[in-house]
Amino acid sequence: MQEYSSQAAYDRGEAVCVIGAGAAGLIAVKNLRENGFEVDCYERDTVLGGLWNPQNQHSPLYPNTHLVTSRSQTEIPDFPMPDDWPDYPSSAQMLTYLTAYAKHFGLSEHIWYGSEISHVEPVEGSRFEVVVKPAAGNAARRLRYAAVIIATGHHWSPNLPSYPGLDQFRGTVLHSSQLKDPSRLRGKHVLVIGGGNSGTDIACEAAVNAASCTHSVRRGSWHLPKYLGGEPGDYALARLAARPKFLRRFLTDRLLKGPASLAARMGVVAEGKPFEEEPVRNGRYMEHVGDGSIRRRGEVARFDGFDVAFADGTEMRPDLVVLATGYRPKFTSVDPKLLGIQDESPYPNLYARMFSPKMETLAVAGLVEPGVGVLPIVHWQTHAIAHWLLVRKSDPERAANFRIQVRTEAEQDTAPAGTSPRHRLAVDAGTYLASLGRIIDTLEQEPAK
Repeated sequence: MQEYSSQAAYDRGEAVCVIGAGAAGLIAVKNLRENGFEVDCYERDTVLGGLWNPQNQHSPLYPNTHLVTSRSQTEIPDFPMPDDWPDYPSSAQMLTYLTAYAKHFGLSEHIWYGSEISHVEPVEGSRFEVVVKPAAGNAARRLRYAAVIIATGHHWSPNLPSYPGLDQFRGTVLHSSQLKDPSRLRGKHVLVIGGGNSGTDIACEAAVNAASCTHSVRRGSWHLPKYLGGEPGDYALARLAARPKFLRRFLTDRLLKGPASLAARMGVVAEGKPFEEEPVRNGRYMEHVGDGSIRRRGEVARFDGFDVAFADGTEMRPDLVVLATGYRPKFTSVDPKLLGIQDESPYPNLYARMFSPKMETLAVAGLVEPGVGVLPIVHWQTHAIAHWLLVRKSDPERAANFRIQVRTEAEQDTAPAGTSPRHRLAVDAGTYLASLGRIIDTLEQEPAK
């Protein structure tokens, strides 16, 4: 264990520590404050907004980043986006939105910028001692809190693949998070590795900026255009959710018939049935494949000097390789066992995708991939967390019922059946929101007289 100053910890009483001032952290601070808690939010960077702020040194933004989920399915329920914004806002608009959210609810006064949490240790049963290390080089502070919410996100620690010969490759290799300037693509022969949303987006950027673009995908994926039937695709599909199951399936098949036929014609073969796993959302990709500005290849077999060989036996000589291979959850300050992390896997095993299986007062906000905008889900997650912290001391009977309900929901939790790492955090949005609703109802029920 690391050694810290012997100075006594400053006790913050019933205050809650929130780690991270990105979207999830801001929503957590707002909902906790709304429920009467004192809150200290610690952000290691000097700006709010998390991944949506390009000034954040850990931001994964790449050129021309836009939402892949529509405005109506992404906005926070009690803070709608402006009506005159586009269906799919840009990263700059998302930062404007989060900044306005923080200002409207007065959140910045509760945020300590340039303050990294270096250690979180359970003490006195359900409390935590938190060591805060200021970026300015001042002495670390030790504080005690009634609860801790981790809201650091999962898009800041790159997942870097290993290929034979990669370490001797003589071209340039970047992770997608390092591709900040589109001019780096200009005039280059570019290889993009990774078939998720970021890989598809970057391939489209390379299609119009690079001398050539090759896109290496390990396996097939369903490609969902951003518009279906004249509406944003996720909104069109969400409107079908209230229909009977047989009718919903029929209408969904009709909506997807055209995109599926186009994908088949372009050789973009998906595995499994629609929505068994999270689809890739991009409206330009098929056009670029169709006009030859994106050439698809299978999995990379090896790197060899200046060249790259693929599993199908073909080769190319790229100037620039972009690894759009996603991110891995990373928790640097908390004992992994508190989050149910086992063996070599970085993925936590949390009750209802948010509560520690070991500590009642430790939770994680936003560690899900719902296929629609994550912000509404984080809103209801943190609403549930705040209510839980209120109930656990004031009403032990209701708290016990709540813990039973959370375990029940965890046992019934089903996620899309994707097999790649990017699907490990996947949830079906409708199913998960219904689960959150049941959890919140349990908390809000009046105890029996």
